[in-house]
Amino acid sequence: MIEWYVFLSVSLSVLLVLFLSGPPLFVSFLLVNLGTVLMLLGERGLILVANSIFDSANIASLSAIPLFILMGEILTRSGSVENLFRAMDGLIGRVPGRQYVLTVAISVIFGALSGAAMAVAAMLGRSLYPTMIDRGYDRGLSIGTILAGASLAPIIPPSVLIVVIATLADVSVGRLLIAGVGPGLVAAVLILLYIALRVSRREKSAPEVPDTARRGWREIVRSIGLLLPFSIIIFAVMGLILLGVATPSEAAASGVLGSVLVAAIYGRFSLRMIRESVSSAMLITAMIMVIVASSNLFGQMLGLTGATRGLIDWGGALADNPCVLLTLLLAIVFVLCMFIDQIALMLILVPIYKPLVEAAGFDPIWFWLLVLLNLSVGGITPPFGYTMFAFKATAPEIGLGPIYRAAWPFVGVFIVLMAVVVAVPGIATWLPTAMN
Repeated sequence: MIEWYVFLSVSLSVLLVLFLSGPPLFVSFLLVNLGTVLMLLGERGLILVANSIFDSANIASLSAIPLFILMGEILTRSGSVENLFRAMDGLIGRVPGRQYVLTVAISVIFGALSGAAMAVAAMLGRSLYPTMIDRGYDRGLSIGTILAGASLAPIIPPSVLIVVIATLADVSVGRLLIAGVGPGLVAAVLILLYIALRVSRREKSAPEVPDTARRGWREIVRSIGLLLPFSIIIFAVMGLILLGVATPSEAAASGVLGSVLVAAIYGRFSLRMIRESVSSAMLITAMIMVIVASSNLFGQMLGLTGATRGLIDWGGALADNPCVLLTLLLAIVFVLCMFIDQIALMLILVPIYKPLVEAAGFDPIWFWLLVLLNLSVGGITPPFGYTMFAFKATAPEIGLGPIYRAAWPFVGVFIVLMAVVVAVPGIATWLPTAMN
């Protein structure tokens, strides 16, 4: 029998090489798992592969994934989010750094509607960034604010990333979804505080707010009216989960109906839009399901080779000093996020981390929420953060150097956020506990 640490080292090395060499993520992960099964068990192992795929496809909680994706596709393709821009622009009055505040506010709301960081970064890059530059806002701070705002999307529910993490880690999807609310809002506040500090110290960071930014009560009422339809979706998803009326999958289905209703209210509904949204959601979901099945199979391989037992023993040795173990586990995620796609990293580490979390006795909701925060900031961590490249695609005239420099201060903001959640676990655990 192959030693577990040899199996783990070789598997991770092959995975990293494949991830960095260019093949699609789901293809790389599936190929490594198939190769490992054939090497360890021969042709008999193909039965294990088939059972793993079947079991993964029958995990009820994963049904929320295509529904959340479809909800975001409908909102984006219907153009309904344009009304969100107009509504928030009408509500934010004469405040210093007005466009920065607008960016963060829209990011919070769209994060509660979509959950896709790349989509938010691309949307804000196309719509708000040119306006900010035309009005004289600091380029670096504008880019950083957009990247930081987009990073809120995977944290604030609904979030496909949360569903996948919860499923692989075998924790409650609903509780982990709800756990993201507190840290997401705290993150928004920290981002605004940092922006306020930058604006107060440097006059050129934000131009003087024009008198036209003053809003009368008619404009405020009109903006609230534009914003109200989006409350249908937020209540259909988060409201029903918080009230205990619906499971995450049922709430996701309600969210899809809500997004269709919102598109109809704004006069953006069409059968072509629905067809394109369903087609795109099916493609993304198929890739995610292959990855999830491969990750579950990887976890079974860890058990067969004794890696799971070895990791538990290693974690038990560090259990007497949980602070060291927690710091080490989170530091590994943070460093690897600089070079590896965040979803790929999650699928590798969750099966490895799961026995360590159990051995150390960490609250699973709290710990996996910290991993989620780490993965989210990984999207804006140079050199390979995917959120940065999504923004770069909307502003090709900007080099990667300025984007990297703009991102680092906000990476620091998220590190502060993780430290706050470590020091005050209730930020993540209070709402899930209240649901019981």
